[in-house]
Amino acid sequence: MRANSWQAWTRGAALSAVMALTLPEAGHADDFQLSNNQRISCSRGLSPGKLTTATCRSYAYLFNTKTSDYFRCSVSLAMTRDNKEVINVQTDGGCTKRERIFETDGNYTFDAAETEPPNTNSFFGPGGYAVWASDTTSRKLRGCIIIASGLGNDVSKCIDMTFD
Repeated sequence: MRANSWQAWTRGAALSAVMALTLPEAGHADDFQLSNNQRISCSRGLSPGKLTTATCRSYAYLFNTKTSDYFRCSVSLAMTRDNKEVINVQTDGGCTKRERIFETDGNYTFDAAETEPPNTNSFFGPGGYAVWASDTTSRKLRGCIIIASGLGNDVSKCIDMTFD
């Protein structure tokens, strides 16, 4: 395979894995919204014996529009090949529930953006992400930044926006 078609194949395979990710089931009749900013990052490395490994990872966010709880979901695909064939494909993925953004129930909208490692913003670990949530019934907007501390836990701060 040519380099460009190989890159397109690895990205396509990772995107297919993102689409196959099973999203958490709702425990009750809340509405869920998928973030609009899914990102994918891929890396490629050479192994002994002329093997090439490509690893792609993508993140998405599933947001409860009533409670402002959300899930950070990730999916990864690693493919190892030699000059003639694909030797091994490994996939992994899942969702982790995160804290509410607003303390009370409401009618919220949401989006998130992920850093794509390696990134100069990832001082202590694999990077971070930003979450924006707003109340669709009032002028209420909260922005949150979450980064890896490098000590095994994330640092998260949210700020309510003021309107001048």
